[in-house]
Amino acid sequence: MIQRRSSVMIAGAVLLGAVSLGGCATKKYVNQQVGVVQTQVATHDTKLQELDATTRDALQRADAAGKLAEGKFVYSMVLSDDSLKFPISKATLSPETQARLDAFAAKLKADNRNVYVEVQGHTDATGSDEGNMRLGEERAEAVRRYLNHQGVALNRIGVISYGAEAPVAPNTNRAGRQANRRVVLIVLA
Repeated sequence: MIQRRSSVMIAGAVLLGAVSLGGCATKKYVNQQVGVVQTQVATHDTKLQELDATTRDALQRADAAGKLAEGKFVYSMVLSDDSLKFPISKATLSPETQARLDAFAAKLKADNRNVYVEVQGHTDATGSDEGNMRLGEERAEAVRRYLNHQGVALNRIGVISYGAEAPVAPNTNRAGRQANRRVVLIVLA
């Protein structure tokens, strides 16, 4: 029994030694694994440097575009509901509006300057936000198309809709809502 116990203990010690030796990594294996990790780190560092260069390039282009966009304000013209007379929820131009836009286009052509026109569409607060944004854009786009037909180049006209976001009067009464239904023309040099 004692002999059997000592044989089991010896066998267990041999088995434990074999398992523990199998768990040890050789120096060659460790160096290979460290080399792989170092290669991956170097690759990632190179990619980060490339991204950093790309980021710097994008920032420089954005700065340059910002400087170009910082046009000098020349003048503006507000076409409010009394002169535009847009039908309710429509974007068609009345004859009075067309006459005012004719004069505006003639002034732009007479000045013969390298200008940019921003057409801003505004609405009152009646209706949904999404509907007001769409209506403001449709009205501004109608003005843009009309100006183009009068000889103003499309690449010099930008359209933006503010919907009901930038009121000039309270939307609590008819006069306020009427003042908020407008198209603003901003001329930048």
